[in-house]
Amino acid sequence: MGRVTRRQLTDLPGTLGLPAALALASILAALAFGLPALDRAVPAGRPVDSGLPYPVAAGVTVVPPPGADLDVTGTRPGDDRGTVLFRLGRVRYAIEVEPFDGDLTAAAVRLRQRLTGISGHQVSGTQLAVSTAGGLAGVQGGYTAGDRDGRYAVFVAHGLIIEVMVTGADADLEHVLPAIDASTRTLRYETAR
Repeated sequence: MGRVTRRQLTDLPGTLGLPAALALASILAALAFGLPALDRAVPAGRPVDSGLPYPVAAGVTVVPPPGADLDVTGTRPGDDRGTVLFRLGRVRYAIEVEPFDGDLTAAAVRLRQRLTGISGHQVSGTQLAVSTAGGLAGVQGGYTAGDRDGRYAVFVAHGLIIEVMVTGADADLEHVLPAIDASTRTLRYETAR
């Protein structure tokens, strides 16, 4: 493979001709400045239907809380694994699903270790048993992350781990936690995918 020299690059406008060189420069400028501007102009949040199950991944669904927006920048759908990120104002409500071959105790230890492995995060309080309306048993707890607090829950179902993470400032969390708790109770695993 040949190398392009500095001389060849400086001769490129003359080789192409002025109209072609200007066209090439315009295309490069559009790509360099236009695409990032377009990306910033498109909102990340999309409204979701309240009351309808939203597919996360691998047969796991959740009914989003009323007023939640789907954040497409943090949502990664998939067949065997996936993540959905909802926002309620400044509060993040994320659910992640992936294959897992451990039990609920191992899943809880794994999630707590992930949380404490993040700089500035500390698990607070004790874990409590929690269950969904669809019969999934799990555990939940709390954590702090600097000026933000959070809640987590973890469930294991048919070779899957389902992790729920909620993060926001205390005042914001206080207003939306009842709706998020109600949404988390709607987590369901459908065997027929």
